[in-house]
Amino acid sequence: MTKAMPGPRNLITDVPGILVGNAEDHTVKTGVTVVIADQPLVAAVDVMGGAPGSRETELLAPDKMVETVDALVLSGGSAFGLDAASGVADALARQGRGYAYSTTHIPIVPSAILFDIMNGGDKNWPENPYKALGAAALEAASDDFALGTAGCGTGATSAHLKGGLGSASLVLPSGVTVGVIAGVNPTGSVVHPTTGEFLAGAYEVGSEFGGLGPVSEPFGFDKSVITKVHLSMEAQNTVIAIVATDAALTKAQAKRLAVAAQDGIGRAITPAHTAVDGDLIFATSTGARPLSGDVRETIALGHAAATCLSRAIARAIYEATPAEGDVFPTWKEKFANRA
Repeated sequence: MTKAMPGPRNLITDVPGILVGNAEDHTVKTGVTVVIADQPLVAAVDVMGGAPGSRETELLAPDKMVETVDALVLSGGSAFGLDAASGVADALARQGRGYAYSTTHIPIVPSAILFDIMNGGDKNWPENPYKALGAAALEAASDDFALGTAGCGTGATSAHLKGGLGSASLVLPSGVTVGVIAGVNPTGSVVHPTTGEFLAGAYEVGSEFGGLGPVSEPFGFDKSVITKVHLSMEAQNTVIAIVATDAALTKAQAKRLAVAAQDGIGRAITPAHTAVDGDLIFATSTGARPLSGDVRETIALGHAAATCLSRAIARAIYEATPAEGDVFPTWKEKFANRA
């Protein structure tokens, strides 16, 4: 192999050992995505949004005691969605996974949420649904999963289009694989509002999100984006993502991978990392492929992570499907004649 190419699925599960499970409630217009592996994963986190929602992320700092995690959870539901990790942790404990203490196990399950409350779904639930959704997503874990209106992206929106769940991968010339999964619910726009061209078009591989190429006309703060920003001062939005690799990384190296991946948000969305976005990226490693120690390897990993995230963001919007009560059209409803 002379250049980086997507893995066989073009999903985060191209990283050997990584599995993904989705669960949805289409009445509520929300869902949960779980990333897991056979063995605990080295993990770190980076937050650049001004309104994040998360659980157990402090444990992921390089100076904290916990070295590995048992699963990672991305959920809709704003603060309610943090309960999804409880459903995952309970199920993992029953499986005997987690830190063994006395007669029990304590799984470490960091999570992040996006704000999908004002999306047309019925939020008058009699009981918080996210714990059950988390358990269901874990049960569904597989190497194949749906994109678009699925998992944590079920009720996502962007500036003027329906959001969704996206994923992409790259296999580097060294044989190392990098994959990303993202719940895409940003304040900003992912496409040119009149042409439908994706801001991430320069990074597209084949026609994975329509094959329109790079944006032909800059648009900056056009009227449709400004309108959505004002709405989102009340709504709050975010992109939450997980970057995975089989390269053997320390927690500190995983942290740098998460930092580098943030560039993928800035390349694919405008505006990005706003005060009302909760942009957060987990980076995780299965540790299967030792690195040589050449700093160029970690630079290449970071670039691949950012590129995959840009592509995953575009794929999330491109693959979204319409549902009754949606507040925004899907990309294909609005721009199908462009593909």
